[in-house]
Amino acid sequence: MLVRERSEELEKKILCSRAALSANARRDREEKRDPLRTDFQRDRDRILHSNSFRRLKHKTQVYIAPMGDHYRTRMTHTLEVAQIGRTMARALSLNEDLVEAIALGHDLGHTPFGHVGEQALQEVTGHFEHNEQSVRIVEKLEKEGEGLNLTKEVKDGILNHCGSLRAHTLEGAIIKYADRIAYLCHDYDDAENMGLIGPADLPEDVKKRIGTTHSSMITAMVTDVVEHSMQDEKDGIHMCPEGDRILLKFRKFMFDEVYMSKNLIPDRKRGSNVVKMLYSWYTEKDEKGNYFPGRLPEKQLRLAGGNVSLAATDYISGLTDNFAINLFEDIFVPRYWTFKKE
Repeated sequence: MLVRERSEELEKKILCSRAALSANARRDREEKRDPLRTDFQRDRDRILHSNSFRRLKHKTQVYIAPMGDHYRTRMTHTLEVAQIGRTMARALSLNEDLVEAIALGHDLGHTPFGHVGEQALQEVTGHFEHNEQSVRIVEKLEKEGEGLNLTKEVKDGILNHCGSLRAHTLEGAIIKYADRIAYLCHDYDDAENMGLIGPADLPEDVKKRIGTTHSSMITAMVTDVVEHSMQDEKDGIHMCPEGDRILLKFRKFMFDEVYMSKNLIPDRKRGSNVVKMLYSWYTEKDEKGNYFPGRLPEKQLRLAGGNVSLAATDYISGLTDNFAINLFEDIFVPRYWTFKKE
């Protein structure tokens, strides 16, 4: 028996009846199975070794170009989501490998400058969602257009990890909670370290239920999800009503006091302008209505089937913060000229 087959048999024995089994995973393009890894383990590794995953280390979570090395980036956020998700999956006897793969891929489509960049692209294109872009990356953009050929279960979890969307697996539903718990708690931790807010600013009922430290908040909310998802299997993954109320109140507090803080607005506007002006430049037309040639990389145009607007969206959304800033300076900031005397 192959190592992979032994792992698949072990899943059937130890996972609950509601878990997604890797032996049942399906891909859009059939391929030879790996002798060592299950399909979900293989997906995890493909995402981990992708270019788009590596770029996450230089993409903003909340603070644009923060002073200091200890603030979260999009990559550290992703790793924290994976850790929280695996904790819940193990407690509920669900498929940890599927949860981890979804977690590692859920934010691949995020823009430079965090949600500021996402909102900027929404405004200039009419429609842009980072979860949809994440799926486009793993299906169309990675590996020179071949994509990663991930399983349908992983792609479903990536697509449906946010908003009102609902994943078709419980592992995908775990990531929706893990994502919210991770970003609320670590963004609070970063904001406290910056001096923006402190424990005294938290609403009293939030403090009473989940505490005032990064650790206590994660522990309280993860425990709530596990306990109530375990008690009522028919309702999937969920907190108790009071837990959900506190989570939403904590989220509103973070939006009011941190994400929309007056102290962050200047840099938010600068980041938004960088994205909008780059998009305008890449999609600019001459007086005859023709796009200017040579502005976008040929690779991006090819992957977008010649659609300049789509190619510009793909290119800009994939930029890291510093790369976007450097591009902006190169295109829009006047250069200083020096002349040598003859």
